[in-house]
Amino acid sequence: MLYIDAENSGISGDIFLAGLLGLISNPNGLIEELIELKNYLSGISKLEIKLNKIKRHGLLVNQLEINLKESKKHRSAKIIVEALNKFLEDKKYSEPAKSYARNVLNSLIQAEQKVHGNLSDSIHLHELSSVDTLIDILGVTKVLSQLDIFGKENMVACSRIPLGRGTTIGAHGILPVPAPATLKILEKSGLTLLNGPVDAELVTPTGAALLVNLHPITNIKEISPENIVMSTGQKEFDKFLNVLRIVLGNKQVSGNKDLESDYLSNYVKNVTVLETAIDDVSGEIIGNLAKALENEEVMDFQILPSITKKNRPGYIIKVLCHPNLKYRIIELLIANLGTLGVRFNTVKRICVERTILRDKVEINSNFYDISYKISYFNTDKGKKIVNIKPEYEDIQKIATDTGLSIVEIQIRAQSQLSALFNKFKQDK
Repeated sequence: MLYIDAENSGISGDIFLAGLLGLISNPNGLIEELIELKNYLSGISKLEIKLNKIKRHGLLVNQLEINLKESKKHRSAKIIVEALNKFLEDKKYSEPAKSYARNVLNSLIQAEQKVHGNLSDSIHLHELSSVDTLIDILGVTKVLSQLDIFGKENMVACSRIPLGRGTTIGAHGILPVPAPATLKILEKSGLTLLNGPVDAELVTPTGAALLVNLHPITNIKEISPENIVMSTGQKEFDKFLNVLRIVLGNKQVSGNKDLESDYLSNYVKNVTVLETAIDDVSGEIIGNLAKALENEEVMDFQILPSITKKNRPGYIIKVLCHPNLKYRIIELLIANLGTLGVRFNTVKRICVERTILRDKVEINSNFYDISYKISYFNTDKGKKIVNIKPEYEDIQKIATDTGLSIVEIQIRAQSQLSALFNKFKQDK
């Protein structure tokens, strides 16, 4: 488990990465890999990254030093996303790590879009478009993956977060602290935020996005520390420490030991179930709601026909989402349906892992790419495969291209299942 004590520092990408690098055995190896990012974005003539030990208020702490020369002042969101995805693929990040890194960058882009009202893929990210942002995201992601943080419940906890106060200078001029994009990312995160205590920006958008997408808990009671690392950023204050502490340790667990040792307990996660019943909206309104939910970060949703107590036909809307997002989705349901109330309940669920394998299927002497989703979970005897199935979108595209039926393409695609099963078992 990771405990992030940011009460005397706030959080930014570089201070978080500097601390995490102190928890792995080969930080220089990761730094050398991150330096290769200069080949993934144009306009970079120099990129040097060093992890230094410095004294801050008498404490020996980690500090990240980045020497960068780049000719581009801003890049589009599309360019940054493409660079991130290519690096993730080239360096073979795990699927959970890829998901986390993409979510962090998406949080930054969405915050900029919502704050500035620009929904275009070509939105310029200004400060966030520098390679610094990718260094922070990809570096933090790789360390967290090495620490086996992803895919398990309640693996990250954090303290209260001081935001700073006053103003800061950005690409759009003078901005209040915290910056609007930072506040948008922290909105409805469930974190405890503090004003001040110094006139400076203590939480950056990148730092906020890295933290929020870990969905940290804030009420941890006990932890058995194995390693404690301190880090700092570039700012130094007379009456504020600006030192982040990261504790790596084990949670103190209690209860049924047999359950805790069961391999399925590693897949227990919290999920919020939202539900509302309506009987006074048209089919067009329901269709519009479905489209709106598809654009949100919900896990799933169902729209079920029903009969109300007044014998009127209606619908029951059920939505699964992360607990941190429940109020945002409730607001969406109320706004799109005009419903007067939404029930919600946070429960536990077991959700196994999944990954994608790419393969080819031969049809009429032509080869077509097809993705297979593999669901599985870990046991003490290795990986146990739950299911392997071809992705419907690929099946549909091949059927359109060949003129064959969906059923026939499915049969041909399923002929690969045995080979994929054996390949996945060997690779994993």
